[in-house]
Amino acid sequence: MAIQRFHVGPRLSEIAIHNGTVYLAGQIAENADLDIVGQTQEVLASIDRLLAEANSDKSLILSTQIYLADMADFAGMNSVWESWVVQGATPPRATVEAKLANPKCKVELVIVAAQKD
Repeated sequence: MAIQRFHVGPRLSEIAIHNGTVYLAGQIAENADLDIVGQTQEVLASIDRLLAEANSDKSLILSTQIYLADMADFAGMNSVWESWVVQGATPPRATVEAKLANPKCKVELVIVAAQKD
């Protein structure tokens, strides 16, 4: 079965789709000067757009990996996540503290989702 790739660059593709499964590259905020709430809101909005482009949505997320530059931001990130995620369809999730590539970034999310039927 073919692999579809979207927004292909020299280093990564923003989306890869194979066999009905959508893989998103790690998403970070465009405005790294925002606080954790603002950065998380930007990241989740980007995820919404990319999933829609891939014929999916947040109710179809299969797994999420969340990377925080500082675990002190855990509550702030969760406050945005919990208002965004679909209750009753919350995906398996891991959250870890990690040194991110851009030191101004506070959060990065990696999503795997199913496509709509």
